[in-house]
Amino acid sequence: MFSVYGVSGRVFTGTVEQLRHIDQVHAVARMHRIENNELEILPELPQEVEAPTEQEHTHKPLPNPALAAYAQAAQPDTPRQPLTHVAQLMSQPATTIQANTLLFDAADLLARKRIGQAPVLDTNGQLVGMLLRADLYRTDLTPNTSGPPSAPDYWATRMAQPVSTAMWTPIASVSAETDIRRVARVLLDTELPGLPVVDEIGKVIGFVSRSDILRAVAMDPPLDVWG
Repeated sequence: MFSVYGVSGRVFTGTVEQLRHIDQVHAVARMHRIENNELEILPELPQEVEAPTEQEHTHKPLPNPALAAYAQAAQPDTPRQPLTHVAQLMSQPATTIQANTLLFDAADLLARKRIGQAPVLDTNGQLVGMLLRADLYRTDLTPNTSGPPSAPDYWATRMAQPVSTAMWTPIASVSAETDIRRVARVLLDTELPGLPVVDEIGKVIGFVSRSDILRAVAMDPPLDVWG
């Protein structure tokens, strides 16, 4: 089941088919450049090991790390169950941001958590929107500033604004028991990076992102994700 939350509370609850007719949800793809923001920021990979000399290669064959990793993951230590619902792969607890938090502090939080987005809550802890990392540096949502973006005080004034001036609202959310394939369909349709996961009273209990789905596919050989 999917819901849509805004500053006035929950404005929609329904199926994925009904969600497709909510214009505000699909507008995010037209309003935001999020194609480079759809995955969580992952740690940098270690530098490649220098290739061995011909002599070293002759006496000490270089192991294949990909085959070794797959063999280790494929060992039947515990029986795997097919992943079917959001609750099985969502990130929890979700990193959230208060709507009245300054953008400077929000940017610091996203950087420290190494994530590209976070659900936004009001003072009562209710979901009201989502802040995307790319939105922090938009120049078309900068109230109470003067001069062009090149002005010395432009970004200082900009980052002193609350998150509510840059968050996307209303925002779609999903329940923990929703089928993963339906979530994937919504993410494809809306081009959103992920969806907040809420309980029956609208409290954010997790976050399911594209990278969560991709990680489940990549890290769980053999490929039994969909059952």
